[in-house]
Amino acid sequence: MGRHYTASKSRSQGRGGWSVIFRHPGRLDPATGKPGRRVRRGLGTSVDAEADVLVDQLNKILQDEALWEPQARSKAAALYDSRVVDVFYDGLEAARTDFRALREEFLALPTQADGYRHVLLLGTTGAGKTTAVRQLLGTDPGTERFPSTSTAKTTVADTEIVPSADGPYRAVVTFAARDEVIDHLTDNVSAAALAIFQGAPDREALRRLLDHVNQRFRFSYTLGRPVLPSDDDDMPDDDDEVSEGPMALDADELSLIDGDATTAMLLEAVSELRGIVAEQKAGALSELQPHESDDKRVIEEILEEELDSQLRQLESFHRIVDDMLHEIELRFALLSEGELRRTRQGWPLSWTLSTEDRGAFLKAVTWLSSNYAPLFGRLLTPLVNGIRVVGPFTPSWADVPQPLVLIDLEGLGHTPKSASTLSTDLAKRLDEVDAILLVDNATAPMQAAPAAALKTIAVSGNTNKLHFLFTHFDRMRADNLPTFTDREEHIRASAENMLSSIGEELGPTAERGIRRRLERRCFFVGGMHKALRASSSSGRRTIAQLERLSQQLVAGEAPVALGPARPVVDRMHLALAVTEAARNFHARWRGSLGLEYNSAAPKEHWTRIKALCRRLGEWGQDEYDTLKPVAELRNELQTQILLLLERSVRWEGGPPTGDEREAIIQEIVQAVTSRLHALTEQRIKTDVQGAWLEAFGQQGTGSTFTRAKIIDAKVLDYGAPIPNVTASPDGGALLQAMSDLVEQVAEENGLVLWSGHRP
Repeated sequence: MGRHYTASKSRSQGRGGWSVIFRHPGRLDPATGKPGRRVRRGLGTSVDAEADVLVDQLNKILQDEALWEPQARSKAAALYDSRVVDVFYDGLEAARTDFRALREEFLALPTQADGYRHVLLLGTTGAGKTTAVRQLLGTDPGTERFPSTSTAKTTVADTEIVPSADGPYRAVVTFAARDEVIDHLTDNVSAAALAIFQGAPDREALRRLLDHVNQRFRFSYTLGRPVLPSDDDDMPDDDDEVSEGPMALDADELSLIDGDATTAMLLEAVSELRGIVAEQKAGALSELQPHESDDKRVIEEILEEELDSQLRQLESFHRIVDDMLHEIELRFALLSEGELRRTRQGWPLSWTLSTEDRGAFLKAVTWLSSNYAPLFGRLLTPLVNGIRVVGPFTPSWADVPQPLVLIDLEGLGHTPKSASTLSTDLAKRLDEVDAILLVDNATAPMQAAPAAALKTIAVSGNTNKLHFLFTHFDRMRADNLPTFTDREEHIRASAENMLSSIGEELGPTAERGIRRRLERRCFFVGGMHKALRASSSSGRRTIAQLERLSQQLVAGEAPVALGPARPVVDRMHLALAVTEAARNFHARWRGSLGLEYNSAAPKEHWTRIKALCRRLGEWGQDEYDTLKPVAELRNELQTQILLLLERSVRWEGGPPTGDEREAIIQEIVQAVTSRLHALTEQRIKTDVQGAWLEAFGQQGTGSTFTRAKIIDAKVLDYGAPIPNVTASPDGGALLQAMSDLVEQVAEENGLVLWSGHRP
């Protein structure tokens, strides 16, 4: 028997329509991992009597367990109002929206058959990849500010831009799902409360209330950044485009949003949280206060997790989330141009626009892509998960638009930890695109993130797509670098340590391939933050470099003739390779879980592990911020397969040339990689979804350790068992799966497997 809940109507101050609040018996509560998620939805009426009827109908559904399954929707639709049915069944089905397919439905990307090549831009935050996109498009950095740039993380949504020869300017934008936004807001409110619990001032609590810890959801862009009396508001934030002129807002746009009311709501939220935390400290948490003899770190984790659990059960806590969500929804009124498509529950799903007016087009897109400080409090940027733009964009240094699809994704991390493994989505893009443009800062080239990206490119067999673009070339100032040539050689020389490291880790073929691309496909630009002028020597040089770059991106690469040579590998070596990959994967994750010490992977905070469990167990995702178990297992296996081929027993069909050897190995690695995505997702996410949910649902004293043990035993030991070592009944499954995969690739690519003697 499931637990029965009761629905009630609610109407917040300033809202005309009634909403309903209830606990859903078929959806998981983020606080407990068990059924009973709190749901608040609009009823679509402001009439009291009508709202009462709808709430009564919903309560009848809540009392009838036969209607709690998704397949019972048609039965419920025959009995109750469609608004009630939509409220109850919204989110009950586990279907995950394919936002790329949704954008493709409205605005299909051109392909090679249309004469276009897809170019993926990679680079650390602030390296200048979005600025490079501006120059390739020809948008004015002073008046058009599209795409947006800054020194901090700017691109947080998939951005795809297509210069066309003619036609109107067109755009399609897709938005994060309502429940995803609610869950991030809930995380933020909890984080603000935790800051208060730890003694932080209002400024810090307000920052955590607005901006999610991973910086993906910066709700301050949408709700504004209230200035406290103690703040120094004379200094701008370092992530704002303060050097560029403001975008003019008309009176109607200014009047749509009451910024003062939003500010008052946010400040009141911080005040309410202080009261809630004080009550919890004096109540349930008082029994858990540490003694002097207790392990302070363990007690701190227990207190934090208990506070989080208690808060998420309080209606006063969720009212703060409701108020923030309501203010966010008001901002969609700014999309007066174009067509806004909504879900049945009224949440924005996509927005499209087509117009010949370039100025109006870019202004409309600004609301969805900008990070411009004077617009804070109105921007919808954090809610966007993808934006696709097509239009007649032509750079000032070209006569016609470049036939390139420019794909700009979220920037790579700055630290070795954040840059260690590329996400699954980004890794798949490497395989899909025609060219990869690695953008790096010439003043400090080849740091952790670019090096990590290059390793991923190498182990996935995509080195032949690689191009380098070094920005900020004009800022290289040194007495020993008087000429452009000196600076170019200095940058190439700075890559030597990185190349040597790649050679030691991945073998000489990987190092040679990247070195060759660095020599032949390397470009240096400066002054990209402003309009380029041919009247100066530096401007002419940058223009010439961009012309050469675009020509090479458009032309593509001539394929290397493979010849008859094929590598021969030992089956035993394959077993050793899979074992090494599994060991490395276990060591990294046992360190992150706190089950053993690992200096390269220190213990993660319990909130991050719990957030990861939820995303894999409930959301259908495969990562959280820098925690990427699916991608990390794939990367370990890719690395070992590359090394296996590098150390082939022999080559049949005659010795290959250096270029042939590299091309053959890349082709085989690509074939393996294309299958590894599905294999690792199956073993670390799909097959063990229940284990992730079980780990997520742990609460109370000792839950951090229990959660870690569940992940270790039911995810790591099942998904990536160490052959002949682990006691798992599935100990040989990964090795068998990899053997089958490599044999299939061998048959298709002529790779010979040798089992200890010549066949």
